[in-house]
Amino acid sequence: MPEGKDRKATGRREFLKLASLGTVVGGASLLMQDAPAQAAAAETAKDGKGYQETPHVKAFYESTRF
Repeated sequence: MPEGKDRKATGRREFLKLASLGTVVGGASLLMQDAPAQAAAAETAKDGKGYQETPHVKAFYESTRF
């Protein structure tokens, strides 16, 4: 087998390994960004305030009316 062809195959394999690793790391970073929002939601639930119609919730309700 020619040496150059083997190098191309190895390079391609390494690229695919790195691309899949990048996907996993990107997904993990997205999950970590959402963690503070979930913590804030949990604190609100502990306060006992319950459901609140904030201005952005009211705007959503208005946008979904027929």
